[in-house]
Amino acid sequence: MSTTIAPLRPEFWPDFADLFGKQGACYGCWCTHFRLAPAVRRQSNRARNKDHIKARIEAGPPPGVLAFEDGQAVGWMQIGPRADVPEWNNRGRGSAPVDPADAADPAVWAISCFFIRARARGTGIMHRLVEGGVAFARENGARLVEACPIDRSKDSRSIGLFVGSSRVFEKAGFERLVERKAGRPLMRLVI
Repeated sequence: MSTTIAPLRPEFWPDFADLFGKQGACYGCWCTHFRLAPAVRRQSNRARNKDHIKARIEAGPPPGVLAFEDGQAVGWMQIGPRADVPEWNNRGRGSAPVDPADAADPAVWAISCFFIRARARGTGIMHRLVEGGVAFARENGARLVEACPIDRSKDSRSIGLFVGSSRVFEKAGFERLVERKAGRPLMRLVI
C-alpha cells in the first residue's frame, strides 16, 4: 500500500477531523496538550481544543503532517519549531531543550505527538511520518529535529505511544542526547 505524507494545510481539515473522530483523539486533546498551559488545559474541553487546533491550522504554517493511504488520512505527526509547542519546552519535562535558547530558535524543530488510526497501527505509519516530517522540516529551514519518545511499550498499538517509539527514531538516525526521565530519552537528528 502506498503512503503519501502531506503538510496539514487548511484544505485537509476534513481529513484531520475524520482521523481524530468525534472524541478528538487522545480523550479530546486534539493535539493541544503541548500548545496550552496546564491551567488552560484544565479549563478546556474537547470542543475548545478542537477550535484551538482548527484556528492554528487555518493560521498556518502547517503544524504537522498527515499520512494518507487510499485517499484517507491514517496518521498524524505534530512537527514544527519548538516555539510552536511551548509546553514541550517546560524545564520540568524530559523534552526540555538542552540549550534553553533552542526553545525560541526557529531552526530547532520538535516532533511532539502522533496519532495513528486504529486499523493502521503496527503497519509502519509512524516510520513514514517521521521520514516525511524530517523532509518537511528540512524544506522549511530546520537544522535540528528533536523528539522525546518512549523506549518500551507492551503493545505497539498503545495510545501511550502518542510521543512515538524510540526505536522508530533510532531507525531514522536520531541520537540520544539525555534521559531525564526513565524510558523517555530526548533525541536529536541534525539535518
